[in-house]
Amino acid sequence: MRWTLKSKPDSQKVKHLMQVLQIDEVVASLLVQRGIETFEEAKTFFRPDLSDLHDPYLMKDMDKAVMRIEKAVAEGENIMVFGDYDVDGTTAVSLVSSYLRSFYPNVATYIPDRYKEGYGVSDAGIDFADDNGMTLIIALDCGIKSIDKVEYAKSKGIDFIICDHHRPGDELPDAVAVLDPKRADCNYPYDELCGCGVGFKLVQALAERRGQTITDLVPYLDLVATAIAADIVPITGENRVLATFGLDIINTFPRPGIQALIQNVKKQKLTISDVVFIIAPRINAAGRIYHGNKAVELLTEFNLEQAEEFASQIEGLNTDRKDLDKQITVEALMQIETNNEQERFSTVVYDENWHKGVIGIVASRLIETYYRPTLVFTKSGEKLAASARSVKDFDIYNALEACADYLEQFGGHMYAAGLTLKEEQFAGFKQKFEEVVSATIAPELLIPEVSVDAEIDFMDITPKFFRILKQFEPFGPGNMTPVFLSRGLRDTGYGKPIGADETHLRLFVKQGEGEGFGAIGFGLASKMNIACGDELFDAVYSVEENEWNGNVTLQLRLRDIRCEE
Repeated sequence: MRWTLKSKPDSQKVKHLMQVLQIDEVVASLLVQRGIETFEEAKTFFRPDLSDLHDPYLMKDMDKAVMRIEKAVAEGENIMVFGDYDVDGTTAVSLVSSYLRSFYPNVATYIPDRYKEGYGVSDAGIDFADDNGMTLIIALDCGIKSIDKVEYAKSKGIDFIICDHHRPGDELPDAVAVLDPKRADCNYPYDELCGCGVGFKLVQALAERRGQTITDLVPYLDLVATAIAADIVPITGENRVLATFGLDIINTFPRPGIQALIQNVKKQKLTISDVVFIIAPRINAAGRIYHGNKAVELLTEFNLEQAEEFASQIEGLNTDRKDLDKQITVEALMQIETNNEQERFSTVVYDENWHKGVIGIVASRLIETYYRPTLVFTKSGEKLAASARSVKDFDIYNALEACADYLEQFGGHMYAAGLTLKEEQFAGFKQKFEEVVSATIAPELLIPEVSVDAEIDFMDITPKFFRILKQFEPFGPGNMTPVFLSRGLRDTGYGKPIGADETHLRLFVKQGEGEGFGAIGFGLASKMNIACGDELFDAVYSVEENEWNGNVTLQLRLRDIRCEE
């Protein structure tokens, strides 16, 4: 692992924040690194407020979308809320449909079948709308490239409103309204919203016309925060506000569906990380193993007893999902070794029997062993479908774009994408993708990186220091958990491997003669000879709380250790 120590920020800006905020140099430096340079910017960062949310009508086509929905309500039209089968899509569908149903009954939801229909707007979904007399489809977290599908719907007298956050192509669908802050002609002030976030802006605009305030919409923010966490969008700007208030709802008065998912979690307060690892996988499991409708049923159910029944079913699906992704990961690793592909610049593996619902997870697992851009393919109908995952700072979407001649369709982000191709194109695509990656990826990007915010001494880690760090939450892309470097450390003799398979490392670490800290390094048991030898060592870590038997102490979460330089 390579350690990259961030450059020290401008000293004058750091001194200014130290003076106006009465904080120490380390905290001031962390703020300046995050682009926070004034008292007002710090106030907005530390005290997010609903008033910081932007006017939804600043988004291109928002007025058209609201007018079309109001027309549908006034004329008694049937509305279908359509969304992707992942967390972002199902939370978005749950949010928009439950808001519309709060004042209008003729609203149905539709989640495409991952296996029969695939990603995005589908002919089957449009046919369902037509068969059931629906004349307006609101598409969430998808649709920005569905030019042919929108035309097909128009031929049946069905209008579309698209709420998406993916990158548009050269041409936009001919929908009544296309809400996407990434549109080149959209001047909305923040373009990092997730799909559920765009759906929330639509709800916010509708609410304004109905005389409601943003406070009336706070109960919906548990869904938005869940989508922000799961979709790995930057937790900056507007997303930071939505995530902060959404987390508060999750921790105080979540909807019954989320309450049912977390009621057995033995934590007093959930973080964004808990949402990523506890709530999101379970919501995702519905669409991966069975059908995304199960997730929407759970998230729109307001009877707790019924929600608990849905949650129990989803828990079973999540257990199946975990078994599948472990099995397929083992098979994929064996395939890489059998084909002698350990030294390639990319991973592209395929088996027609792999479960389509977990190939994205498997791609992420493979990167833990072979740190490089990775695609996992399986059979999907007459075609092959893949999930793509990237490594830090490499744009896998651009790499796929360079291979577009081999693809039927693709879409996604810099770090994650989905694609389909014909089986006869697989070999050619695999070779081309390897050529593109090898020609464009910087060699250092193939080595996992830990980005270090600052070098500090243990004497800097005080209860006050940690209290201020806690106020940097919620953490996520654009505002990651601060990582520190300390040198000249030694274990006090308590170091040992822990865990069922003894792959983790627990230490009690001191620097000089000062106070020591308990430390835990997940997956770092192999470094025990460094930490528990006679020589001093360096460590990169974050600071967290450890609660044990009612006692709360500060603990170091080790990211990596190495011999002292």
